[in-house]
Amino acid sequence: MSAIRTNAAAALLGVSPNTLRSWESRFGYPAPRRSEGGHRQFDLAEIEALRQAYSETGDIGSAIAIARERGESGATPTRLQGAFAAFDAERADRILEESMALRSLERTVQTVLLPAVKALAATDDGSRRQGSASDDAPGSPEHCFAWRYATGWLAAAQRVAPPSTREEGVLIFDASCPLHDDALHAQALELFLRRAGLRVLALPVDLDSNRIGNALRALRPSAVVLAGSGASLDTIGRLVYAARKAMIGPTHPEIDVFDFRGALPDSGASTVTRIGPGAQEATQELRDLLDRATTGAGERRSVAITRAS
Repeated sequence: MSAIRTNAAAALLGVSPNTLRSWESRFGYPAPRRSEGGHRQFDLAEIEALRQAYSETGDIGSAIAIARERGESGATPTRLQGAFAAFDAERADRILEESMALRSLERTVQTVLLPAVKALAATDDGSRRQGSASDDAPGSPEHCFAWRYATGWLAAAQRVAPPSTREEGVLIFDASCPLHDDALHAQALELFLRRAGLRVLALPVDLDSNRIGNALRALRPSAVVLAGSGASLDTIGRLVYAARKAMIGPTHPEIDVFDFRGALPDSGASTVTRIGPGAQEATQELRDLLDRATTGAGERRSVAITRAS
């Protein structure tokens, strides 16, 4: 766990070091460890939990009780799941803010937000499975609330993502099904790629493959990433063929194809490389690929992500 000294902890809480020491003496919380030199070292997660609780209550006694109840781990999928189960968007906002005080946005999404939504999906009717005809039926109200909250949160994060810093672009064909885990993972991948500096364009997978040429020629994709399990192999095949056909030429290499989170059935005969399992890992793998790629001076490259819709 990350540890900070008294002055830093007091600054995060907005109080003086003497006030922090008095809380420690009176309540036994926050409880610092001692360094080899005898200096107090406070756990950062504990301080953040107390800071959030104190801002909510304005009373240190109540804040300490809340912070203790939340535990030293700070923002967790379990706490976020509880907020979703209570249909409490404001509480969910606070928990994610707590997480981002300690983690990157990518880690917050991958270790807090997505697991919390998935946990609620697991409580739905076990007969529902991704990619089946029975998926037309919605999940529980709690899961629907959590899924819609998550997709809105990811979209808001995407709107404030920094501008692209790389020449490479990302074309996303979305083949994931609403209210399913794959849809959020695909959306997270889009967000992470934007934050990694890549240009991104998202399109649904059920587009007429004869009408995507302009988008492909504008972005000049160098790879296709298949994500989501809601499209047929025939639909995917037509899109990949159209993408490769549109980009044939002496100045552009053959487009590579990647599979994110099992978009293609595992037949044992596929030559498509799988990336992931999470959006953070997939983003790093794609960045490594693009970093290794040799391109001509000023040539624009892109990654096309085919997701299922």
